[in-house]
Amino acid sequence: MTTQAALDLIFRNALLRSSAAPVDIGVKDGRIAVIAPKLACEAAEVDLGGRLALPGFVDTHIHLDKACLLGRCGHDHGNVSEAIRAVAAMKKDFTIEDVYARGAKVLERAIVNGTTRMRTHVEIDPRIGLRGFEAVKALKRDYAWAVDLELCVFPQEGLTNDPGAEELLIQALREGGEAIGGCPYMDTDPNAHLARIFDLAQEFDVDVDLHLDFDLDPSWWHLDEVCRQTEQRNYGGRVAIGHATKLSALSPDRMKAATAQLAKSGVAVTVLPATDLYLMGREATHNAPRGLTLAHKLADDGVLCSVATNNVLNPFTPFGDASLLRMANFYANVAHASVSDFDTCLDLVTELPARLMNLADYGIEVGNPADLIVLDTQDSRFAIAELPDVLMGFKGGRQTFARQRPTLFTPKS
Repeated sequence: MTTQAALDLIFRNALLRSSAAPVDIGVKDGRIAVIAPKLACEAAEVDLGGRLALPGFVDTHIHLDKACLLGRCGHDHGNVSEAIRAVAAMKKDFTIEDVYARGAKVLERAIVNGTTRMRTHVEIDPRIGLRGFEAVKALKRDYAWAVDLELCVFPQEGLTNDPGAEELLIQALREGGEAIGGCPYMDTDPNAHLARIFDLAQEFDVDVDLHLDFDLDPSWWHLDEVCRQTEQRNYGGRVAIGHATKLSALSPDRMKAATAQLAKSGVAVTVLPATDLYLMGREATHNAPRGLTLAHKLADDGVLCSVATNNVLNPFTPFGDASLLRMANFYANVAHASVSDFDTCLDLVTELPARLMNLADYGIEVGNPADLIVLDTQDSRFAIAELPDVLMGFKGGRQTFARQRPTLFTPKS
């Protein structure tokens, strides 16, 4: 038994991924003060009953500003360009209040599904102006009690070909944008688009998170230029690319070379299973390609990767409940992950995305914020396999949500 000075809260019997047996977690002033078996201290207690505790899921790529749009358009969009056009047609009518309400709905679902950190991409252009940005800034402020929300501003419809977009991007970066994204395949000059995004990233000292190579034609791509810019500017570890579905269409030899290039340059990859699977290969009449880049394989070969949500209930993805545990399970199924890969699949929505976002205070470790969620399983290997319920969550030692375990009403004999 470990004697500890005054604590505010003790989580009893918590199973950690790093521990062979349950331990106690002591919290003081919202931070983890001690982790040890059988803490001896007077404090409020929460008995986790040997269940798995995680520091929360990390969603590196979601679009809160254009979520929950299915009721506003006929949903018969067959490819990426059609989805972009459909949202662009609605975007000019978005209000701050509208974006806030739709974003809050998704954010609350994410919270009760165990997400504690999130990077949301926010479209900035002359059609939407800064209305979406202002709404998401308000969400960041109003939901800070449950989730840390980072704003990544980006020009969805191009940059060099969209007069006024750059000025708005700069204004957003001055007013709270914390990362910058890009969409070079939507620009008439993709390399100039990328160069300007990197220029702004360096000027404002923010990370880069790009939408990239989002089709299945491996005869051309922008990956080379992203890696070149990253190395030239010494930005390794601060650049991520989302989708990168072209990687799924490469031959083994080309994939090996691309993997080495990504690892060498320090460019991370985020796979977005729900959207990538929905939009890729739709024209196929049979043997449709998945269009899913194998993040767990890339991770095994030294590329930092994550699996994330992307869109929820809109023309890009007419599905979604903002559950990263479900997304990781979905990914593992489609990616033919072996049982021995399940730990990596859980890493793809926890530890690895935290590294991608350069979160220095993430994890159930002494000194870090007391952020944790509790899964209804007593074996971490089953987190991916059986989709256990997420029973409760805490942020800075304060409980943020609880879910009741289902009750079976068996008939009396």
